[in-house]
Amino acid sequence: MYQFFVEPSQIQDKKIIITGSDVNHIKNVLRMKPGEEIAVSNGIDGREYRCGIEAFAEDTVVCTLRFIKEEGVELPSPIYLFQALPKADKMELIVQKAVELGVHEIIPVAAKRCVVKLDEKKAAGKASRWQGIAEAAAKQSKRGVIPVVRSPLSFQEAVNLAGDMDVRLIPYELAEDMAHTRSVIEAVKPGQSIAVFIGPEGGFEEREIQTAISAGIEPVTLGKRILRTETAGLTVLSWLMYHLEG
Repeated sequence: MYQFFVEPSQIQDKKIIITGSDVNHIKNVLRMKPGEEIAVSNGIDGREYRCGIEAFAEDTVVCTLRFIKEEGVELPSPIYLFQALPKADKMELIVQKAVELGVHEIIPVAAKRCVVKLDEKKAAGKASRWQGIAEAAAKQSKRGVIPVVRSPLSFQEAVNLAGDMDVRLIPYELAEDMAHTRSVIEAVKPGQSIAVFIGPEGGFEEREIQTAISAGIEPVTLGKRILRTETAGLTVLSWLMYHLEG
């Protein structure tokens, strides 16, 4: 079943009005017909609104609400991925897969060893591009919300943002004891907010690690092998998803 996102104001009692680029997609790409069922979410409350296509207009699709699927597909804990800016287009892959794995929000981080340097204009453009990828991935994976991708922050700004979160982890290549990592993951409780810091190619600087530790962010190991930046975050998200949904 195809899923689309709308603004809350587009859900009007028993009527749901779809506008924008989704209209062309439904009419001319998917070639859907009146009576066919689709799923709609407002991107906020996690509900899935099942509705039937009623009629097509030039720039809208009018749907009739059939029922609301209350049980959500979201993880019971919000996970915030603080991802250091990687080279090339790796961030696009990270955003897409992190959304599929249930991330709540993605915060790009301009760490010291990041090769990519973005000025304010470029950062805004990249954030807009990444947000579009997040929305497409949310549709594909039938998420109830669209995870937010923020504009890049400095490392210190990211540490400050994570300050009030319940569980804060930073995978570090010099950390040891996989049993400790396992115990940290298994201690996470549903409802707790989780921050995961992932370094760039070359990892975080020692000074950044010390800043994180001083702020109460816990270093953990991901095993005996060194993972690429685009692999490390997805590994932690997969462990958390398995634990929280298990």
